[in-house]
Amino acid sequence: MKKIGFIIIILQSLLSISQENNIQKIDWSGSKKMNIKFMTKFIQSKEGEALDSLKLNYDVQALTRLNGISNVTYTVEKDIITNNYNVLFKIIENFSIIPNSSLWTTDETPAAYRVGLYEFNLLGKNNVIGGFYQYNGISSYGFNFSSPFLFNENLGIETSYQNLGSIEPVFFENTSARYEYINRSFELLGVYRTSFKNTIKLGGSVFNEKYEYKSGATSANVPLGFNIDKILIKLNNNYDNLKYDFYLIDGTKNTTNLQFVTQSNTFQDKFLIGWNDFSYFKRIGGTGNWATRIRLGLSSNNTSPFSPFSLDNNVNIRGVGNIIDRGTGTFVMNTEYRTTLFEKNWFVLQGNSFIDIGSWRKPGGDFSDFTKPENVRVYPGVGLRFMHKRIFNAIFRLDYGFGISKNGTRGLVFGIGQYF
Repeated sequence: MKKIGFIIIILQSLLSISQENNIQKIDWSGSKKMNIKFMTKFIQSKEGEALDSLKLNYDVQALTRLNGISNVTYTVEKDIITNNYNVLFKIIENFSIIPNSSLWTTDETPAAYRVGLYEFNLLGKNNVIGGFYQYNGISSYGFNFSSPFLFNENLGIETSYQNLGSIEPVFFENTSARYEYINRSFELLGVYRTSFKNTIKLGGSVFNEKYEYKSGATSANVPLGFNIDKILIKLNNNYDNLKYDFYLIDGTKNTTNLQFVTQSNTFQDKFLIGWNDFSYFKRIGGTGNWATRIRLGLSSNNTSPFSPFSLDNNVNIRGVGNIIDRGTGTFVMNTEYRTTLFEKNWFVLQGNSFIDIGSWRKPGGDFSDFTKPENVRVYPGVGLRFMHKRIFNAIFRLDYGFGISKNGTRGLVFGIGQYF
């Protein structure tokens, strides 16, 4: 009996020890719109489980990526009676209802514009809903809804409908033409978070493309117009190991996109397209940030003049112009140094100097196209960022790039959000 009593005492002691150093309670401070129940399920740290500083740091990193949060810190206090811990997450929220507007010029209209309104943190659960109207000689509009955590903390959906129109340059036989392009699409994706760093999206879209000749050169091999129904299957993998301190970023991010497109016509073949973006961010001193993005993309090497990759101001090389060429492969490196010029309360003025380098493979060409001087573009430049620290993605950017390679141009590029 004495042995049994001794064993019971030992077991009770071990049980008592195992119940110590656990998280007794998780509290939240600063939450106004963010849904506390959602955040509690979202994080890895849980009440009743062992206190783990590594998990807490992961939680801070993951929470600061949510649209509704601009910054997170935490404190830990020990309960001297229970020998357990109380954790307090202190959050600073973003204002998340954001109007969107931009103004630019085109050959068709001296005042093209886009206006829209988006809610980036609907119901405090990181849901996005919104839409836009655009006019650039052609009326366009779109609606978007994203709920990446609709079903649980790891599973959700994204969907959108868009009716987009533009005047597109088409390049063939060392000349070019201008076509009116209309794209109507509906997309549905499933979103699954495999870990706090990695997310997979899988789904597809049905869409219609319409091209109509407007002006420029013609060819017997290039139709003056066509209307195509297409189906696109899409797979996206996003690895995000970025750490945010308001607008300052440190870490790496890698996004891979794979798509298969099939259509109803004989003019264009079925094709595959894939591209990978690798981004690296390094904080330098208190307010400096070095940022680099490397993009490599390839598609089926068809000879169609309507190739999927384009060389463009707003996508890859600042100052090069609006869609100056197309190809079936692309290589782009954007690197820049960002530094704070002025900061007071919520406002930040940031300056940057950059170099954008890119080349591409011509339709039907080979990999040597990437190194041909006529296909390489090198554009250094400088820019400014006007930022609000507590409004989601409230960054107005202005960049001026000038080409130092063959056929170099120069120009201003406006936009919302960092270039990458």
